[in-house]
Amino acid sequence: MEAVLPSGITEQDGWLVDANGNRNSVKYWQSRDAALRALMSLTNCENCENCTNCTNCADCTNCAECSQCSDCSYCRHCFQCRYCSGCWRCSDLFHCTDCSYCSECSDCSRCMDCSNRAHFMDVESSAPMNIPAIPDIDRAVYAAASAPGALDMSRWLCGTTHCRAGWVVALAGEEGTALERYHNTELAAMLIYRESGSPINPARFHDSNDDALADMARRAAK
Repeated sequence: MEAVLPSGITEQDGWLVDANGNRNSVKYWQSRDAALRALMSLTNCENCENCTNCTNCADCTNCAECSQCSDCSYCRHCFQCRYCSGCWRCSDLFHCTDCSYCSECSDCSRCMDCSNRAHFMDVESSAPMNIPAIPDIDRAVYAAASAPGALDMSRWLCGTTHCRAGWVVALAGEEGTALERYHNTELAAMLIYRESGSPINPARFHDSNDDALADMARRAAK
């Protein structure tokens, strides 16, 4: 006998639907329990379909671990995205399909075909940028950022005080600075994290000081 659904969740033609219009397909999630768990993991989302672990999303499809997304499709680890399709670990995308009109992207497909690359990339140079790696990056970043007065998440780089992404770029040395000039601070830090074997959700670059330090300490402890 199937378990009774929680208050506010109904079942309609193979879909579980909550009070905010979010719905997850039992067929898509392969079981009623899995669909229910994914649906209940959404926070302040509206009219999303088959999403999980998302916050403040609206009209999204097949998203996971997203924040403030809208009208996305098949996205993962996105932040403030709108009208996207087929993206992966992207940030601040708008009207994207296979990464067209992209802004601050990482690990997208067909990036060479993007229409708005010129804002972030040296279009006169065709040479690929080297992405540096930082050994034991999580411990290195936490050690640097946890020093008194070293972290300020409201600014990228300022003297000896940086935000999280700024510290990643600084610790990567000249190659990190070159990558930052080629893209921007946030994307450079995302790429360095990935190259160092510790990918990060770009939403973490927009945490408060306390939340950022807590997350850095958690990652360093691993």
